[in-house]
Amino acid sequence: MAEKPGQDIAALDVDFSWKQEHRCSSKSPEIRVAGIPAGTKLLKVTLVDLDVPFWNHGGGTVENDGSGVIPAEALKSGYNGPCPPGGSHRYEFTVAAIDEQGRVIASGKKMEKFP
Repeated sequence: MAEKPGQDIAALDVDFSWKQEHRCSSKSPEIRVAGIPAGTKLLKVTLVDLDVPFWNHGGGTVENDGSGVIPAEALKSGYNGPCPPGGSHRYEFTVAAIDEQGRVIASGKKMEKFP
């Protein structure tokens, strides 16, 4: 699932909202994605704590059903929700659109603080 160096890829609009129930949970929030190009087979999602980037929050890959919505709790294995030890941290979801050949054809991200 690699993109070629210098390859232009489309931009995705990514949106989500944290709820208190997401704290230290393996239950991912609903993620809305706009601008998904034709030919997208999979949506690969990763979560990064921008304040502690070495902590692995994982993500997951879901099939593109054409709705533009990655349902809540769709990231089943390897996802760890926001769990700042104190104060607020900045968390960023990145979503990549993957085609039948495994190429990234679009990408987007959104950052939100938690809590």
